[in-house]
Amino acid sequence: MIGVMQDVPVQRSLEIDFAALARDIKQWGAELGFQKVGIADCELSEAETRLMDWLGKGFHGDMDYMAKHGVKRTRPAELVPGTLRVIAVRMNYLTKARASWPVIHDGAKAFISRYALGRDYHKVLRRRLQQLADRIAGAVGAFNYRAFTDSAPVMEVELARKAGLGWRGKHTLSLTRDAGSFYFLGEIYTDLPLPVDRASEDHCGTCRKCIDVCPTGAIIAPYQLDARRCISYLTIEHKGSIPEAFRALIGNRVYGCDDCQLVCPWNKFGRLSAEPDFAVGNGLDDASLAELFEWSEEEFHARLLGSAIHRIGYERWLRNLAVGLGNAPTSPEVVAVLRARSDHPSALVREHVAWALARHRARDTA
Repeated sequence: MIGVMQDVPVQRSLEIDFAALARDIKQWGAELGFQKVGIADCELSEAETRLMDWLGKGFHGDMDYMAKHGVKRTRPAELVPGTLRVIAVRMNYLTKARASWPVIHDGAKAFISRYALGRDYHKVLRRRLQQLADRIAGAVGAFNYRAFTDSAPVMEVELARKAGLGWRGKHTLSLTRDAGSFYFLGEIYTDLPLPVDRASEDHCGTCRKCIDVCPTGAIIAPYQLDARRCISYLTIEHKGSIPEAFRALIGNRVYGCDDCQLVCPWNKFGRLSAEPDFAVGNGLDDASLAELFEWSEEEFHARLLGSAIHRIGYERWLRNLAVGLGNAPTSPEVVAVLRARSDHPSALVREHVAWALARHRARDTA
């Protein structure tokens, strides 16, 4: 969450051509590296009903922040008083990297969701949103705004739909015909009465590939996700022990999961990002589980500081890798690196290492 300006003279709005300003904002956004910019109103009552139902079923798991702010998530003017419009932006993140499926199918490798291979997107989008807000202020003077990028109680996907950036796919991610789903979203809440864009229409049709491919059955129905079963939730958001029922199903996915995106027909139109911050770092698109598991805590911080992965911390990083190693083909190297951490100071790490070693012992016995 960034920037806010206040005490704007009311009479100034009478002098602004808001239709022209909206066109300028979209042009400035394109110059700042956003692939699309749209404008939405704040009417989210239908989304609020769906959210309350989702929370009521407990599908959010440990993500208490999803319920913490009540209806502020679906009522922008209560989160940021005075908000009339939301400027929504989209930025592609697909970068040149080793193809995903070969890595997923190689049990000795570590698969990391492609959005996390480079610099933390929060930092990149926050900076660009601030620059866009500065451009707007340069044109109209100080104005009331607050910018977000996956950092506060904001209904990103629904606002993106209303702003014409993409519809909510059956996997619950934002999806568009000209770029698939490999993109980040960001928003600027503002009291500028800008003209709104036409909402995106749904083009999923009868396709259910994302539902069928999910390794843990987390997409329980079209447009419905039980996060408690989702590999992205289990490896990123979940802080405790990964339920044993899901460990074997996780495979080698040690940070996030892209399966539902990889099978989506619309992602054949996904476009590579020209953003250098999203380029692969530390060879994470093709690294071995054993190699990453051997990193010391100092190496973890040195290599991944500034990455989205760094946010889960070293303990959960080892937890996830231990699960991947437990699912890896048995080899002397895999067993050796696991045994080297069998007395790790963290009980969480020890538990998952013990599970992994038991898996390999069972295979040897068989």
